[in-house]
Amino acid sequence: MARLQVRRLGYALGAEVTGLDLRQPQDEDTIAAIRDAWMEHLVLVLPGQDISPEQHVAFSRHFGALDPNDATPYYRHPQHPEVLVVSNKPVNGKPSETRNTGRNWHSDLSYTGRPAMGSLLLCKERPDVGGDTMFANMYMAYETLSPRMRQFLDGLEAVHDVTLVKGIEQRSPELVAEIKRINPPIAHPVVRTHPETGRSALFVSQRVRHFVGLSDEESEPILRFLTRHAVRDEFVYRHRWTVNDLVMWDNRATMHVALADFDQSKPRHMLRCSIQGEPLGYIYRGEGATTAQPEATHRTVVASVS
Repeated sequence: MARLQVRRLGYALGAEVTGLDLRQPQDEDTIAAIRDAWMEHLVLVLPGQDISPEQHVAFSRHFGALDPNDATPYYRHPQHPEVLVVSNKPVNGKPSETRNTGRNWHSDLSYTGRPAMGSLLLCKERPDVGGDTMFANMYMAYETLSPRMRQFLDGLEAVHDVTLVKGIEQRSPELVAEIKRINPPIAHPVVRTHPETGRSALFVSQRVRHFVGLSDEESEPILRFLTRHAVRDEFVYRHRWTVNDLVMWDNRATMHVALADFDQSKPRHMLRCSIQGEPLGYIYRGEGATTAQPEATHRTVVASVS
């Protein structure tokens, strides 16, 4: 077993884990220790991991089946569809489709029937200053609400909508149409019970359209309050990237945002694996017309990357 050192990075969440070399195979005891630290701190930073896509995939698979990125059918690694390339570097002379990925608060793949259980993002290039990512503890967001508000939210469902992904309209019209086709609006519980810790977490974000049974106008002030509440300073950890940082987070108990706090002419190049979550929610077709537990049909589209 590797001799791990775990150091807290933030009050609400976040810890650095050192003593690992992910170029080497990891034994079961080491993976179990990492998982324990992950469940405690929600966001783990593993610095100095100069790993290949194959090694990235192999490590990520220790924590579950990987999502093939069919819900986001663009800019996957040509040899490894499990790896999403999140980059502002031009592709074939054109702007990258993922240059503005993650610009509003969200939990990965919440607009699908299997929201990501976890994500592992590897930094390969970064600007001199900025390009940070912020994470919020959604256990704390729920637990610090008043008892009456928690009672109101328990049992409520929210409609997650891919069209609320910030910057989606900057992609090509054909790609946007395809993304909308394979990702219809989907309703999820507003409060999730974490399957491993048993704790309740708020499951809303800036990608929620409205609550089931409430109009957009009725929902909007409540959603605005909840998302503002969830990102209070005391609930948030801000990560300042270093090249070869591998950061892994639990999407079931966090949300995050990629900040545009840098010179966009400077490269920011990341590789992400997402761990597939359990089926959740149902396709929302309006009041009184729903389909339980969707199994979306995804068309595979792989873009070439450099």
